[in-house]
Amino acid sequence: MNTQATPMNRELPKGVMLNAYPNSIGETLSDLVSMLEKPELAGAFSLFYILPTFFNSDLDRGFSIIDYDLNDEFISQNDLDALDKLGIRLKFDLVLNHLSVGSHQFQDMLKYGDESPYKNFFIDWNEFWHTHGETGAEGYIEPKKEFLDMLFMRKPGLPILKVRFPDGTERPYWNTFYQEVNYQPIGPQDLSTIPGIEPKQAEEITAIVNQAIATRKNLAEIDLGKSFAYTQEVISIVEGKRSYLGQMDLNANSEGVWDFYDETLEKLRNYGATLIRLDAFAYLHKEPGMVNFFNKPGTWEYLERLKRMADRHGLILLPEIHSEYGYGLHEEVAGKGFPIYDFFFPGLVIDALDQGRNEPLLRWIGELLGKKIQTVNMLGCHDGIPVLDLKGSDLVGFSDKGLLSNEEIDTVIDRVLERGGRVKNLYGPDGKKISYYQINATFFSALGEDEQKLLLARAIQLFMPGIPQVWYLDLFAGKNDYAAADKGGTGGHKEINRTTLTLSDIEAGLGKAIVRDQLTLIKLRNRLPAFDGELEVSETDGHRLHLTWKHKGSTATLQANLRDHDFTIAYEDTAGEQGTLSYP
Repeated sequence: MNTQATPMNRELPKGVMLNAYPNSIGETLSDLVSMLEKPELAGAFSLFYILPTFFNSDLDRGFSIIDYDLNDEFISQNDLDALDKLGIRLKFDLVLNHLSVGSHQFQDMLKYGDESPYKNFFIDWNEFWHTHGETGAEGYIEPKKEFLDMLFMRKPGLPILKVRFPDGTERPYWNTFYQEVNYQPIGPQDLSTIPGIEPKQAEEITAIVNQAIATRKNLAEIDLGKSFAYTQEVISIVEGKRSYLGQMDLNANSEGVWDFYDETLEKLRNYGATLIRLDAFAYLHKEPGMVNFFNKPGTWEYLERLKRMADRHGLILLPEIHSEYGYGLHEEVAGKGFPIYDFFFPGLVIDALDQGRNEPLLRWIGELLGKKIQTVNMLGCHDGIPVLDLKGSDLVGFSDKGLLSNEEIDTVIDRVLERGGRVKNLYGPDGKKISYYQINATFFSALGEDEQKLLLARAIQLFMPGIPQVWYLDLFAGKNDYAAADKGGTGGHKEINRTTLTLSDIEAGLGKAIVRDQLTLIKLRNRLPAFDGELEVSETDGHRLHLTWKHKGSTATLQANLRDHDFTIAYEDTAGEQGTLSYP
């Protein structure tokens, strides 16, 4: 595998991209590679976005990364060599905003405190806000209201985790996403260092403390009864057994963090990466008195610095950003020379196929072509189906026109929820829910488990500008997994669309028309030279689509009826081979 850095190619690579966890098929990446080696999938995919359980992680199905070494539970170098032999180029995540509490950087800070070289690798909340708020009773600074109102929250409450340093002090650190604090049960032997406690007394204290831990009672409220004099010493011992689970925000003002990014990009390149998805990058730049999501110009400065790093390593960066269409951030990012995720496309397809109309979808295609926006698009993915992204903006100075109206977005949401979807919400600083963020469902279930609609949705995706990214479960017409969602706990709503397929499931799936037909369309898109050229959009009735790609004598034309979902594809390659596919 070539690991030498080459000048960055601003054009996206060609072909169709598979998207899966390394253990989405069978038990390991080796099983997934075996699927790709099957003759039925030959020539289907030239790219593969492997989700970050590829690395060592402990939470959020890979997005709480401990380190970027290979996760040998699922991955081997032989797997990477086999993908390289298949001619499949890779895409990985660089999770910019945060790192797991299990990382050696965070663990070093826990162990050595102020003496740790990683003390400033993460964001001390009180140091960050020390001139912009007042310290409250809980020991952390509460920002002034005008600053607090600007914060964009991913969970209720302030985004902090109180970290216990070796000197016994509690210090709040910035924690935008998930956190969990756990205490391990103690035994009588743990109290042996406290002078004056008798063995029987130690057993009584242990029982009281472990009951409090089991019921997640606040340690400050523990009543040791006649042993109350030992309360602080006992609590100190319990606190010493505290453990954390979570994703800690990185301090981008630390040069050590930028060294870490550079080392990681080199490592990903050596694994065979071509594309790097910048996960949660819009939260990285933080400054008191500014929004904590895509503030400017800081975010642009960070992206430019990352781009220079990527250029050195021969990598293409793909910033991941969810934002309302009316803010125009997608256009700004594209205007800076970055490809973007087309998070608008999935909702527009549901609208088009449910409403039998082309206008919103064609308007978006026209914008992509007219503004030369490079994209990676998808139907389903590891996350949810975006809906907030389709909205116009409510803020002065931005467009109030969305790709769909608020009423049309509500219709999409209601329809998918009626079909069994789950939701994820966003929160304001006061902890109140402010909107739906995304709907969680397989795309097949979101379409009412109608195979013809799924096949037409795939055909439309393959005729869209940009790289088509195919979620493995959509390829096999996966249905909502309610049992997994119900038992998934925090973030369980996402498990509705993450069902692991066994090798037997793959064999059975390859015998189904909906899977074989999708593969036929995918192979056509992956190999036909027409898709390296220009897209023409023909005028039609409002319930039809007529899209044509042309390049060096090769053509591909999709004609579709959005009401009854019939469609045909006529094609010709550069050698003059012609064909027509009709469905049904």
